[in-house]
Amino acid sequence: MEQIRANTVLAARREEIELHTADGLTLVGELALPAERDPVATLVTLHPLPTHGGFMDSHVLKKASYRLPALADLAVLRFNTRGTSSPRGTSEGAFDEADGERFDVAAAIEFAEFHELAHPWLLGWSFGTDLALMHGADPAVEGAILLSPPLRFAREEHLRHWAQTGKPVLALVPELDDYLRPQEARRRFAPLKQAEVVGVDGAKHLWVGETFVRRALEEIVRAVTPDHDPLTWEVDASLVLA
Repeated sequence: MEQIRANTVLAARREEIELHTADGLTLVGELALPAERDPVATLVTLHPLPTHGGFMDSHVLKKASYRLPALADLAVLRFNTRGTSSPRGTSEGAFDEADGERFDVAAAIEFAEFHELAHPWLLGWSFGTDLALMHGADPAVEGAILLSPPLRFAREEHLRHWAQTGKPVLALVPELDDYLRPQEARRRFAPLKQAEVVGVDGAKHLWVGETFVRRALEEIVRAVTPDHDPLTWEVDASLVLA
């Protein structure tokens, strides 16, 4: 058995993908699938603010793609929103203050639907949570998981719209977040009546440290596949690619 470390990469089928938006842009991304079986559910990830360093490789999202296909049989779709660059490449267009990004979210959901990826959930982090709340309440989506939601762009009307869908929403709010902390988050999420707001002791907005990454991934799996056994952080060495 081998211990999973910060940069461990586990076995998966990984492919570079392109998303095509309704306003004519091509976005670059990657899809990670379980190595030898079909996924039981899918994470459509939405990254932090690109003007402050967010991109598809932001570490929690990247580690989700490195680990969860093997540990939980999840598909993980990551992509750069418009105008965002990563080693995978640069998506066309320009950052649009969470407005034009509606087409990016729709393109990712449509990709998951067209490729018949099982049970798609949105996984947003920071700015990505605003995109999920503003543009993600799509009939094809089963629910949303929000890491460090700042509620910067999303407004009460978006929360009420999600509430009307009845779809589950899990908000993971760091105790020491720079923008929105658990007590205030519970007040501000009140219009989204089914939202589960979970305060994470000791965590900060960027989820730095393996302890907090593991907690985030555990909560993600709990939400998406509630019958799954608790994640283990030791795996057979044959699953470790790097």
